Amino acid sequence: MSKRKVAYYYHESCGDYYYGVSHPMKPHRIRMTHNLLLNYGLFKQLYVYRPPLTSAEDMTKFHTDDYVNFLKTITPDNAEAYAKQLVRFNVGEDCPVFDGIFEFSQLSAGGSIGGAVRLNKNEADIVINWAGGLHHAKKSEASGFCYINDIVLGILELLKVHDRVLYIDIDIHHGDGVEEAFYTTDRVMTCSFHKFGEFFPGTGDPTDIGYGPGRNYAVNFPLKDGITDNAYESIFKPVIGKIMENYRPGAIVLQCGADSLAGDRLGAFNLSVKGHAKCVEFVKSFNVPTLVLGGGGYTIRNVARAWTYETSVLLDTEISDRLPYNDYIDYYGPDYRLHTEPSNMANQNTPEYLHKHLEDLLENLRQVQPISVDRYERPPDSNVNNVVHEDKLDPDQRLHQSELDNHVEHPEALVEDNEGKRNKENGGDAPAVTLAVGAASAANATTAPPAAAAAPAAGDAMETD
Repeated sequence: MSKRKVAYYYHESCGDYYYGVSHPMKPHRIRMTHNLLLNYGLFKQLYVYRPPLTSAEDMTKFHTDDYVNFLKTITPDNAEAYAKQLVRFNVGEDCPVFDGIFEFSQLSAGGSIGGAVRLNKNEADIVINWAGGLHHAKKSEASGFCYINDIVLGILELLKVHDRVLYIDIDIHHGDGVEEAFYTTDRVMTCSFHKFGEFFPGTGDPTDIGYGPGRNYAVNFPLKDGITDNAYESIFKPVIGKIMENYRPGAIVLQCGADSLAGDRLGAFNLSVKGHAKCVEFVKSFNVPTLVLGGGGYTIRNVARAWTYETSVLLDTEISDRLPYNDYIDYYGPDYRLHTEPSNMANQNTPEYLHKHLEDLLENLRQVQPISVDRYERPPDSNVNNVVHEDKLDPDQRLHQSELDNHVEHPEALVEDNEGKRNKENGGDAPAVTLAVGAASAANATTAPPAAAAAPAAGDAMETD
């Protein structure tokens, strides 16, 4: 079998957005991940794209108009004038107003929607968007550090081509926003493995199995503190295996929240990087078009480790446990290694507990059928990924930035600047990778979107938790 084509979405400004000094969500982890991919040389095997800025119109394919308009309007400077709307849309402490909130949401969603379009067009077998996976956002409110639900928007795009889409969530928190969006349909099966009990968001009871046509198409595996690699694998593989056997999805969306790793700032599981990645490897083994997304993860050095290793797994490429020198090497001390070890915390998930819930879920899954839908006129793609083809470029005409963003070369055409260091002319912290875009300059090809927040101060940036 030929090697699968893996596309990757990244925008150099993603790491600039800043929730606040004490807030656990740090978009900087996306830049750290990208820098590891660069210094491991994995980028050479990826088809790299910059995500387009998702339009408000595309966002309203799931979210309400007034909520999207609020996100477009709100800023730290005018927040006091929107006191009622802040309450109405649940924007405040957990989901703060920060500079560039709408542009950050546009980039996150742009990678997921754009990735879905590429899968639909068979332009990639796997698409990675580590800036995506914001699974808590609801139709008309923010929740759990999430504002726009890029996952739902990506799935809606996949449904234009595929009869059935499977959503898998390995974040420690329940994927409530995605489940809620598709709770009454059999065209999307949602499957979440999460901590359940007195833990955010408080949903994901195993008896929540869907409603109406969606009955038995929502799968929830409730877990307790301290689950280990072997225990997690013992439930993940049978559940996903049975879903693939009975449901037979045409596409998969895999949310890889890294807060299920041992030592996470907000988590309580005990998975190693390798244990977490075994889920990615197993899903990949089915050879189904797959959109791979980020999610939670609040000990950011471990988030970067996990998503880098999982990228290597998706590329079928072994990488060294010894981390290469990179722009953020000080984060990874004192061992400077890729893989982490589990802690000695007790596993509260007894074999009997896991077996009981596994059998209950497998019984429900025996009733699942691989539904099909009547053929219909396919809706147009979202307004992304209008790829510029080299032979159609006018060498005497300056390209618009949106055209530059949608041009990509084979990975071998990507170039790194001298000695693998950052290219200061390409935005300081931006990775030293450029796209060969006709006669366009690298500086033009890496222009940040408007209203990006300033990068955190050095003291803030060095928060490793």
